[in-house]
Amino acid sequence: MPLPNETPPASRATRLQAHAEALIRRLRPWSWLWPPIAFAAGLGSFFLVERQRWLGAMLALGMLAAWLLLLSESLIGRLLARRGYPTLPHGATQFIAQMIHQETLFFCLPFLLATTVWSSGQALFTLLIIGMALFSIVDPLYYRVADRLRWLYFAFHAQCVFLVVLVTLPTLLHLTTYQSLLLAIAAMLLFSLPSLLHLTANQRGRRWLMVLTLLLPLAGAAWLGRIWVPPASLWIAATALSPSFDEAARAPSGELRLTPEALSRQGLFAYTAIHAPRGLREEIHHVWRQDGQEVDRIPLVIEGGREAGYRAWSHKQNFPESPAGRWRIDVMTEGGQRIGVIRFRVAEDESATLADGRPRRPAGLPGLAWQPPVPGESEGEQDVSQAATTEQPPATVEGGNESGDESGTDEDTDAAASGTARESE
Repeated sequence: MPLPNETPPASRATRLQAHAEALIRRLRPWSWLWPPIAFAAGLGSFFLVERQRWLGAMLALGMLAAWLLLLSESLIGRLLARRGYPTLPHGATQFIAQMIHQETLFFCLPFLLATTVWSSGQALFTLLIIGMALFSIVDPLYYRVADRLRWLYFAFHAQCVFLVVLVTLPTLLHLTTYQSLLLAIAAMLLFSLPSLLHLTANQRGRRWLMVLTLLLPLAGAAWLGRIWVPPASLWIAATALSPSFDEAARAPSGELRLTPEALSRQGLFAYTAIHAPRGLREEIHHVWRQDGQEVDRIPLVIEGGREAGYRAWSHKQNFPESPAGRWRIDVMTEGGQRIGVIRFRVAEDESATLADGRPRRPAGLPGLAWQPPVPGESEGEQDVSQAATTEQPPATVEGGNESGDESGTDEDTDAAASGTARESE
């Protein structure tokens, strides 16, 4: 028996519950402030990850801590109920879940807005997240779905889990976008199970078989749709096309009207400056396409931390016999997410693109900066060197070396492409 002056554990738990409910009642009138605060925190994390890495990482860590609280709330509630302790009412737990959903969506929005290629299907994904963010702040709609359409509510929950893993892991753990994408898809599939269980509630004997049957196409759809998901930690700061390249200055040079004859004679350099978080090392690809068909895929390795973007270029010399048509160069991550795109036209007349070597900022909100620095305007970092080539039919390049289409990065010095990846001293 407890002593006369000792408060029974259940009584202390009841008082804690009462304090929690009172706090939630006080917070409800001010809940409209939470979305802009979360958006500001995401914006701060996006910019501070370069200038104050520890502060940006702390904001991202706080985001993950909130999710751990939400994920453990149900388990803790069941454990307390089994031992006879009171639990928070359903309305209070729903309010906490809504706040964390709002925090997730508005925190991650700056990362998506900054890295979305708006001329591609990525715009649909980002607009979907914007729609989810607006849905989370409309209380009548949010609570109606949470109460009546549980499968849809859990699907919404799983999408939020996907987003928080995709955005925070590159910042916290310096994982590549490919590694973060795989973990985000795995987390989304795991947290999709409650939604699928609600959908198959009437299939008693075959319920888990139905869940697994639905889980496989969901995984396939997530993998195929990855090209529509923006790489939340990478964006293009500048692009250029040129007939030649100054490797000492690491800058495109020259001017050329892109006619079939000119391309066959000189080839074409594609230049991209790609911004990435400090500490991140990532393999990307310049994927050359003619009229939508892939012609070549040239790999490059970039490293994060350079304000004006990590400079990378590829030189294509082996064009098809009939190169006329619409071309584009997709700048892709190893996992198949599009970072950006360069478009040009090859023709016999004046409609052909003029490759003038001028770095241009992409349209949209790259890095959420109206005037981001363009490489060449402010240099200041000494780089080491590497060069790589793709396996293509041999072609003669300047200097007498034989190689196929070639590539280079900010690490390149004055080495000519020799057909193998190497590092200079």
